[in-house]
Formats: sequence, C-alpha cells, structure tokens
Amino acid sequence: MRAFELAGRVALITGASSGLGQSLARALSELGARVAVVARRADRLDALAGQIGGLAIAADLMDPAQPAAIVASVAERLGPPEILVSAAGNIFGRNRAEDETPDDIERTLRLNLIAPFRLAQEVFPHMREVGRGSIIHISSISGHVGIPGIPQASYAASKLGLSGLTAELAVQWARHCIRVNTVAPGFFRSEITESLYDDEKGGEWLRRNTPLPLSASAEDFVGAVLWLASDAGRYVTGQTIVVDGGWTAR
Repeated sequence: MRAFELAGRVALITGASSGLGQSLARALSELGARVAVVARRADRLDALAGQIGGLAIAADLMDPAQPAAIVASVAERLGPPEILVSAAGNIFGRNRAEDETPDDIERTLRLNLIAPFRLAQEVFPHMREVGRGSIIHISSISGHVGIPGIPQASYAASKLGLSGLTAELAVQWARHCIRVNTVAPGFFRSEITESLYDDEKGGEWLRRNTPLPLSASAEDFVGAVLWLASDAGRYVTGQTIVVDGGWTAR
C-alpha cells in the first residue's frame, strides 16, 4: 500500500469545485499530497482548500492566458507540480450535430481539449526537472460510444481527442519518466447529470443500460485516478482507463 502514498508531492486539479474533481482533491490530500484546486467558483474552492489544507486558485480555463498563470502560481506557492489532473469540462449546448453552433463547438473544444493540453505543456518543465510526473486527463465514455438521446457531437470529439493526446504525450515524454493517462468515466451523479438521475425514466434508463447493479458515486472513480497518480501505476502510460460499470462492454 506504500506505493499509493503521495507524501510531499504537489498535485494540481482543475474542475475541483464540485463532483469528481472535489472528491479527487480530498483523496489526494488524504494520501499526503499538497493540493492546488482550480475552478471558477472561488467560494467553493476556498472552503475546500481550507478543509484539505490546500491552495485555491480561482480561474477560468476558457481564458488562454490562465494555464500558464495557474501553473506558475502553484510552482511558486507549493512547489513544482508532479501530478496534474484535468477534470474541468462541460457541454455547451444540447443541439443535434447538424445544429451545433460554431460558438458552442469552439467553447467545448477550448475547455475540454485545448485547456488540458496547455496545462500539460506548462507542467512539463517542472516534471522534467523533478524527474517524474503523472498527468491524468478526465474524459468520458461519450468519446468511445454514441449515446442515444443525448446529442453531444463536439463533447464526444473533445473527449476522444484527450485519448489521442494522451497516447502522443506519453510516448514523447516517457524518456523523462512523465506518465500520461486518461480515465473515462461512465455515468456518475454530478451537476451535469443531476437531472438525468432525478428523472424517473432517466434513472430507469441508466439502470437498464449499466450491467453492474450499482449507482455510481465519485468514490467509485477515485481509485483509478489514485492508481495512476501514484507509484502504484508507475509502469502505466498512454492508456485510457474506462470506469463505467460495464456500460461500454455490452
């Protein structure tokens, strides 16, 4: 179990004001990491940082200048980041593919794909200097299977793009012992999916299409990320790990 310990390591997590990102921040802190949490909602971040003894950085990743500023702040105040978890993401618009607006497409790609890439570029020199690092992109099964009734073409493209980015960065940066992986969750209760879970038909649809007879929570997702972030996953890189209760195995 010592391989999972993260004492003394600096972790940076985006999308940490709620859901999976918040749960991951708590878990990394419990294993000894010094955690910087990033999101737009400063009040939530401040509360979380106070609870885990971390660093709160309120920032909007839609701003191209923010990745560099965020990483510089973390390096100055906590130390060089050795763990990056890009969990921030969103769906802009709910239109079918033929009706998605150019603005919605661009915003989706900017937040879900370009921002994680830019953050990875910014942490790279710090990880190279330390001699190790783990970059974990949070994706979605939407990038691997079409989901009837939920139009999300640009979202799916952005999430599958993370898998391609992961494989390429993993190969390029392996010589520096920097590992890059993606975790693709299925349906978990979150702010984005809350209405689906609360709807009777939606809940039945989820149960019918998920082989495991369990209702997933953020805690069911945390273990995979901790494995990849720690030395327990030191020989794993370039992979997309699916955590979906068997959804994509049907």
